[in-house]
Amino acid sequence: MIDLLARDLLFVTGKGGVGKTTVAAVIGMLAAERGQKVLVCETDPKGDLAALYECGPTGFTPLEVSPGVFAMSMDTEASLREYLKLNLRVPTVGRIGPVAKAFDFVATAAPGVREILTVGKLCYEVRERTYDLVVVDASPTGHILGELAAPVGINELVRVGAVRSQTQWMLDILSDPARTGVVLVATPEEMPVREAVELAGRLGAETGVALAGVVANRVLPELFARSEEAAFEALSAPARTRDLAGALDSGGRDGLAGVLEAARLALRIRRGGAAHLRTLRDGIAPEVPLVILPYLFGRSTGRRAVRQLAEALAEELGE
Repeated sequence: MIDLLARDLLFVTGKGGVGKTTVAAVIGMLAAERGQKVLVCETDPKGDLAALYECGPTGFTPLEVSPGVFAMSMDTEASLREYLKLNLRVPTVGRIGPVAKAFDFVATAAPGVREILTVGKLCYEVRERTYDLVVVDASPTGHILGELAAPVGINELVRVGAVRSQTQWMLDILSDPARTGVVLVATPEEMPVREAVELAGRLGAETGVALAGVVANRVLPELFARSEEAAFEALSAPARTRDLAGALDSGGRDGLAGVLEAARLALRIRRGGAAHLRTLRDGIAPEVPLVILPYLFGRSTGRRAVRQLAEALAEELGE
């Protein structure tokens, strides 16, 4: 099994709302603590990455947000301008006028152009060895296949010339499982697990990119050991509950009822989540690592939450 953080490029994806941006930020922080220089890229610049690292707004130019961690937000026009400057020596002062308008037209008419500029920029950073690891807060599961398959589609469409040579080196990076991988994020719920399992089955065949690992996020801790659970069930029996309530005042009885009901709810959620996690484990190849990140109780947000989850991820990876 290849070390999850030993690759050059990781795309983090999952159903919307499962915490993929958080996981991308966590991976970036942990890799930096291992001594790596890391770029974390937000492909949909909503500002969530800046909130997690508690920094100012991120842009196309990487910003160091933590020791060893640089963050950026993707901008396809800026990526095009950088490409033209590097490959055609076109100056990048201001908007590039007619070229930018032509790009907007072509990108609208030809699916995959914007995706190529996104994936190409990230592969370029890998090829240039600017960073030890590039972590991508990628599109959700419904769109990631199209994003990663864009170089394949254009490479098949264009048989000769500069465009084919440009996409070929991207494919060489993307299709190398020792260099590139996808990290699937799911919470222990039916729909996120179903989408993750479906994507795991389609990923390699449709994109050529390997599944590097699966992260089960927001997993509730086990409330009781088996022996304790039996004791709790006995304690929850109506006769025993009446005995306990009889020894308490009215406030204590109300508190006891609330505690018992909260414990029952936590047990139901935990058991349901455990069943979904079994489905997730059974639905992915046995050699793909499944790591668990806990549900964070309390008011941990921003950098503090990222720090706590980075510690949990390090434990899962055996560090």
